[in-house]
Amino acid sequence: MSLPLSGLLVVAVEQAAAAPYASSRLADAGARVIKIERPEGDFARGYDHAVHGESTYFVWLNRGKESITLDFSEPEDAKFLQKLIAKADVFIQNLGPGAARRAGFDWETLRARYPRLITCDITGYGETGPLADMRAYDLLVQAESGIASVTGTPEAPGRIGISACDIGTGMYAHAAILEALLKRSVTGEGSAIHVSLFESMCDWMAIPLLHYDYGNTIWPRVGLAHPTIAPYGAFPVGGAHGHASIILLGIQNDGEWRRFAAEVLKRSELLERPEFATNQLRVKNRESLNQLITEFFDTIAIDELRDRLRKARVAFSSVNSIEDLSRHPHLRRQSVETAGGLAYIVAPPATFRGEPRDLGPVPSIGQHSESIRNEFSSSSDELPAT
Repeated sequence: MSLPLSGLLVVAVEQAAAAPYASSRLADAGARVIKIERPEGDFARGYDHAVHGESTYFVWLNRGKESITLDFSEPEDAKFLQKLIAKADVFIQNLGPGAARRAGFDWETLRARYPRLITCDITGYGETGPLADMRAYDLLVQAESGIASVTGTPEAPGRIGISACDIGTGMYAHAAILEALLKRSVTGEGSAIHVSLFESMCDWMAIPLLHYDYGNTIWPRVGLAHPTIAPYGAFPVGGAHGHASIILLGIQNDGEWRRFAAEVLKRSELLERPEFATNQLRVKNRESLNQLITEFFDTIAIDELRDRLRKARVAFSSVNSIEDLSRHPHLRRQSVETAGGLAYIVAPPATFRGEPRDLGPVPSIGQHSESIRNEFSSSSDELPAT
């Protein structure tokens, strides 16, 4: 079965995580992705060696690609890259500030030369402004964008425990490229896309920012709780039974609160207390509300509590460890081929029913250099008609 992006060529001068995330999803959908690496390889290859000697990041984000090594400082390699771009439908790059322009593949030059080409530049803070020339890594952007200020506990800010800026930016880039491909199918014209890590995280910060701009409210750090919804957070369960567990409770609306009070806590009289009548009042009186919930949860066994919550249709979850996730019944895995053997990674979240998809192998450094050079060596620098 032909995949939706079969026949498209993506050339990616990429490193680390944001751009490789976007191009890996294009590869999953059938695009041919040629990954351009420096002679020593994408530095993400060296982050760790956990997967059969390969980096976890590299295995996750580079399946299904072809790898060629090029040194742009060498005229012949720079010229060969232009031959690849001339054939491409999409060009992605996330080099350091100014590097693409110095190497001759800035978006203005490419869009003028190849009208049907879709370019996607990924930067840290954008292409203009006082921080445009700053290097930007995930944790730095978490701090600069304010995300660290709303993450953690009341005592201290914290880092989101994964590379949220890189992943989020890669997702935005992927979506924008698909939009541009749809536009090109109608107009015949390419697009020049730019996505920055900082702007991506500013979008994620929209709610805390709006609370500040229009309510003069500083979004608090609340750990495993919610700043504007109550009761919503982690509670110990079953301590009186000698087997304490943690459960995360989520009450999103007044209907859930009524069911929780009457059917889980078995305290219908709480529905008559004015300080708990609405979510805003429950947030205002969160401390006393959490105290009575904690006192009750201490007396009930975890299995009985789970049963009551399910029957009352009240949302809750476990607070799982990585070990728990590895054994989770809802975790889907999919195999990818690496140089050291098969690896079983998280399956792509979107499934197409009746359209099974395999993930392509993870390339070694420059694995396809010779074959790609042979294929494109006689190509001119002109974009062919498509």
